[in-house]
Amino acid sequence: MNTTIIGSGVAAWTLVRELRKADPESQIRLITADNGDFYSKPMLSNALASGKTPESLVMTPAAKFAEQQKVDLIPNTSVSAIDADARKVSSSAGEFNYDNLVLALGADTIKLPLEGNGASDVISVNDLNDYTVFRKLLEGKKEVAVLGAGLIGCEFANDLLKAEIHTTVFDLADRPLARLLPEQASTFMLNKLAEKGVSWKLGRSVTGIVKTGTAYTLTDSTGDSTQADLVLSAVGLKPRTELAQNAGLTVQRGIVVNGLGQTSHSNIYALGDCADYLGKFVLPYIMPVMQSARAMAQTLTGKPTEIKFPAMPVSIKTPDCPAVVNPPLPEHEGEWEITADENGVKALFKNKDGALLGMALLGEASKERQALTPLLPAMI
Repeated sequence: MNTTIIGSGVAAWTLVRELRKADPESQIRLITADNGDFYSKPMLSNALASGKTPESLVMTPAAKFAEQQKVDLIPNTSVSAIDADARKVSSSAGEFNYDNLVLALGADTIKLPLEGNGASDVISVNDLNDYTVFRKLLEGKKEVAVLGAGLIGCEFANDLLKAEIHTTVFDLADRPLARLLPEQASTFMLNKLAEKGVSWKLGRSVTGIVKTGTAYTLTDSTGDSTQADLVLSAVGLKPRTELAQNAGLTVQRGIVVNGLGQTSHSNIYALGDCADYLGKFVLPYIMPVMQSARAMAQTLTGKPTEIKFPAMPVSIKTPDCPAVVNPPLPEHEGEWEITADENGVKALFKNKDGALLGMALLGEASKERQALTPLLPAMI
């Protein structure tokens, strides 16, 4: 039985490990567009604070990992098509047959429609290669504009402070982390990072970037201008679905999978940032990857196992304002109960019966994560 995996991020390599545990002798092939080195993508947004260079972020070189796990590694290879009926993929390294195919394709950064001769210089950090370029561009810089006040934007803004680089953060929303946090918690995050030196320009969007020499002038929707030495976009991710869509698989926000991680073709699976679980959840976080990989490895080795997602609070890596969030699901009805002081915010989302359905813990309140998590409902 041959399992072919396309991708080499945390999702792909975690599945490799779980497959090898489940079946020491199964054939595993991994095809990746880059060299396949294993690193933790979440570490990219706090590498400055943790003293990590791009080189030291690599936990295991791809060749070593492949040797340890007995994997047929096909690096630096792009896959152009999937023939689901023939169970075959076409790539720049030739054609490969498979018994089961797993798509761990990840996601692409969203590109903003910006005007001006500096628009093409905007950088996004979506993988280790991007981060290597970013670190080189940071040398000698003192002012970075961050587009996006979501999770990644806030993490990078806080991390850049550790390198004594000032950041100005832009977002169309009127507060940071507006999709994850209730208003009072957002305000607490805003104030804590502002105290450390982050500048906020919210309720507006950047419309144009003009480059003069090595400097950039950003114009926003209010008409204001802002100077920066570098512009980092962190406005979000879009699951990579083109390959699956061209193969006739069902795609919504991501590649739709059932409870086993199967796509609309029974021999093709998807996990990680590209997967749309039950057509309900796109979960670009580490814990869902771990849960999915463990269950999928069992399924791929002949023991069908449903993917289960318990409550999985997300830690936001903003050390100047520690935060843990587990938003209520869209179908949950209830209200936020919030207690706050200068040291933290404890926001609990409860239904009319008092059952805990979501939470946001900031500052000192983040220490209550372990006690409160068992009270939260499972996602699926």
